[in-house]
Amino acid sequence: MDLPTRDLKFLNERGYDWQFSPDPQGAGCLLIKSYDVSAGGFTPTATDLMIRIPPQYPIAPLDMWYCDPPIRIAQTGQFAIASEVMEPHLGRQWQRFSRHLNGGWQSGIDGLRSFFALIQRELQGVGNQ
Repeated sequence: MDLPTRDLKFLNERGYDWQFSPDPQGAGCLLIKSYDVSAGGFTPTATDLMIRIPPQYPIAPLDMWYCDPPIRIAQTGQFAIASEVMEPHLGRQWQRFSRHLNGGWQSGIDGLRSFFALIQRELQGVGNQ
């Protein structure tokens, strides 16, 4: 599995330090290294961010993302809502953020760009309330 060209363009435009690891079942994991979450009031202020890419992507939706090291709301020390579950992926333990695109996935329209809008909204100050 390879990422679609428009997703590669998006990742490179943003200047992310990223890598993609396909797995034998046809899925893959996109890893963004040192993703800045400081504007969202989290500690630590940067984390590795991982998105599991299903084998049928981009027809199938992206759903949830993962952080390592785990991040907490700096002011309270608590996990954000629906982010306290840990899962093993890529030989590491990841904090799962259970988030979904409201209004559903629009095949042919949605991709990493629209999913990152959700991630940024959540990790840059909206989703940690």
